[in-house]
Amino acid sequence: MKRALFALAATVAVAGPAFADQALAQAKNCMACHAVDKKLVGPSYKDVANKYAGQKDAVDKLAVKIQKGGSGVWGPVPMPANTQVSEADAKKLAAWVMSLK
Repeated sequence: MKRALFALAATVAVAGPAFADQALAQAKNCMACHAVDKKLVGPSYKDVANKYAGQKDAVDKLAVKIQKGGSGVWGPVPMPANTQVSEADAKKLAAWVMSLK
C-alpha cells in the first residue's frame, strides 16, 4: 500500500506542472478551442508559449486576452471574451500556457 502511494505521489510530482492548470482550462471551456500541442479553432498552447517566449509581460498580456478576447494575432477567427474567468484564474492559465514551451 505504501509503495502504491509513493508511486502515485512520484507520478504526480513529475507530471504535476504539465497538468497543473489543464484541469482549470477544461473547467473554463478553453479546451473547446485550444489543445496543448495541436491547432483546433485557435492555436495550440505550445505555439502560444513559443510566440510569447522571452517577453517579460507575456503572462499579463495573455491573461488580458483570456478575459477580454482578441483578434488578428492568429488569423481571422477572433477569440471571444471569457467573462467567466477571474483575473486570478486568467493569470494561472497564462502562466501554465507559458510553461509549455
